[in-house]
Amino acid sequence: MALAFPTVPKASTRVSRVLETLRLWLGGKPEAVQVAALPWRRDAEGRLLVLLATSRDTGRWVLPKGWPQKGRSLSETAAVEAWEEAGLSGRIGSDPLGSYFYRKLLDNGLRRRVRVQVFPLAVADEAQDWPEKGQRELRWFPPHEAARNVHEPELARILGNARLLEELR
Repeated sequence: MALAFPTVPKASTRVSRVLETLRLWLGGKPEAVQVAALPWRRDAEGRLLVLLATSRDTGRWVLPKGWPQKGRSLSETAAVEAWEEAGLSGRIGSDPLGSYFYRKLLDNGLRRRVRVQVFPLAVADEAQDWPEKGQRELRWFPPHEAARNVHEPELARILGNARLLEELR
């Protein structure tokens, strides 16, 4: 029987590592890894905006994300997800801004712990047509509003980290 511990939103990195080690030691499955793009742009006044999309299953606000793809780096995969889910293209960062955990509902009804690595995407183009057009709602938010609209506390912390996001160029 696999035991799962909830992600502790304000736990230090050291405590999080200890909890993860304990969870694995008690028989928990290793976390799965996904990648996400954090699409961003600046408006006419130079204010930062980030794009969120609704998930197809629950309608929650999320970043474009998906599973790593063979033959592509994690950042390249994140850029592909932004294109497929939101019709966005631009310059993807090679280093993640951070990561967050969530529990993915699997087809068998169980939930799998997933760590999502978040890569910044400086949006240069918004296509008129893309693979998942019409399947999701897209909206540009100021980062503090985006942070209030996501369900994952660690993702909200990334979106709410003004110092980190203001360094995006």
